Amino acid sequence: MGISGDAIDVGAVLRDLRRRADLSQRELADRSGVPKSTLARIEAGRGGEPAFRTVARLVGAAGGELSIRLHGEPPGDKVADSGGVSLGMPVDEPRDEADRRYPAHLDVRRVRTLKDWPGAWWAYSYTLPRRSWPLRVPELTYDLDRARRDRRRWRQEAQARVTFRRAFEDVPATSWRLVAEVPGAGPVGELRAHERSLDLLLGEDLDDLRELVIESVVVAPDLRFLGIGRRLVELLATEMARVGLRTAHAVAEFGNVYFLLACGLELRASRPSALMLDVRGVPVPGVSPAQEPPS
Repeated sequence: MGISGDAIDVGAVLRDLRRRADLSQRELADRSGVPKSTLARIEAGRGGEPAFRTVARLVGAAGGELSIRLHGEPPGDKVADSGGVSLGMPVDEPRDEADRRYPAHLDVRRVRTLKDWPGAWWAYSYTLPRRSWPLRVPELTYDLDRARRDRRRWRQEAQARVTFRRAFEDVPATSWRLVAEVPGAGPVGELRAHERSLDLLLGEDLDDLRELVIESVVVAPDLRFLGIGRRLVELLATEMARVGLRTAHAVAEFGNVYFLLACGLELRASRPSALMLDVRGVPVPGVSPAQEPPS
């Protein structure tokens, strides 16, 4: 982060750095060797201007970077790419009902629906009418559990950075592989499909008409319900239109049926039903149970 001659809210910057590093005041104080009372005064804007050495120790312990440059001089590549924040930028800091700042590292968020609030475990399926809520729902909430905060941040980062493409490497000519990727993390979702010939399927000369069969749509468990699977299906439709394929089929069960319906696929009542015969435990005429082949 660069320092210019303009006024700087060092306390706001330190709170933002702590949030990004997921550090409480006590944890940052222990890392930097700066007393927690000193850190609290700096963040609250009390006690005058802090010493530069103190600020440098706190910023470094929080994973930030300080640099000094002449007024008007553009930042170097190292500073620009360091992921730091600008010291002059305003920081949105929500406060509780007593006008106190929330702990900066807890990622405070607004409660828009009951499922946004961890305390609403009592709201089965989040469908209770407001008059039936046994507890007053707060305007803001946060996760105390660090693993849950990390998971929420990872979901937000992945959703913002995910890219989609059709992969052609190591794929047969009649197979389709569409991939969702997060830079630096690799694949987080995949759709596989294959082409089939209607001429061979129906035994008719249909001028080599083809269609697709969707084999699977897979998304990393921690990134489900972010729309990644739907966007893979949308990319499939775009690629099909590009190469002149009009129809894709899929066989699904349980909740996967509703997912594919939400993606625009339709149920085909004229298609044969999927059936299964399980012969385990069925007596075979002329064969005693001891002679039956193992299952």
